[in-house]
Amino acid sequence: MLNIGVLVSGGGTNLQKLIDAQQEGQIKGGTIRVVIASKEGAYALERARKAGIEAVTLARKDWPDVESYSRALVEALRERQVDLVVLAGFLTITSDDFVRAFPDRIMNVHPALLPAFGGKGYYGLHVHEAVLARGVKVTGATVHFANEVCDGGPIILQKAVEVLPGDTPEILQKRVMEQAEWVLLPQAVSLFCEGRLQVEDGIVTVLPEHESEERSE
Repeated sequence: MLNIGVLVSGGGTNLQKLIDAQQEGQIKGGTIRVVIASKEGAYALERARKAGIEAVTLARKDWPDVESYSRALVEALRERQVDLVVLAGFLTITSDDFVRAFPDRIMNVHPALLPAFGGKGYYGLHVHEAVLARGVKVTGATVHFANEVCDGGPIILQKAVEVLPGDTPEILQKRVMEQAEWVLLPQAVSLFCEGRLQVEDGIVTVLPEHESEERSE
């Protein structure tokens, strides 16, 4: 059973979907070991506590720079023997050393179909504002492994969501979360814990169930 560490900054709706999926047996081969928040009082911590999961606050403001904060995160995750790190609405910048500490083991969900509408400045409602400003007809969500390039890591899963006439950024954000983010993230986490994700030359292959079983023997 692999240990999952979830990093959060706010309300934790993506975290809640992971907790629900775990309680319903949809995450195979893994369990959420700890939830770490970058802000004091983040409601995501209350969601973790209600589910009996260790909730930890490592407030970014308590460290002088990105490097020292990233080291504290790595130490906290390693202490708990975390195998997979999930960024679930984690809006705090980390160092390249943090990413290198967990190669192909940090998973992020982004509210667009990468590589479109990704990179610096594309987060939260800003993504959906940009989508509407460009007049695209289809958007969606992407789950990818994090690397040193913002939103540039290997893509694991994607799901398209239609942009409808009259959409506001808020309406579109809600639809993308409900139809794509909340569906994809538990799926991707389970695939990782089942040993069904293979990364080669920046490309992720999802292995059939029987192949992952053979590789683990």
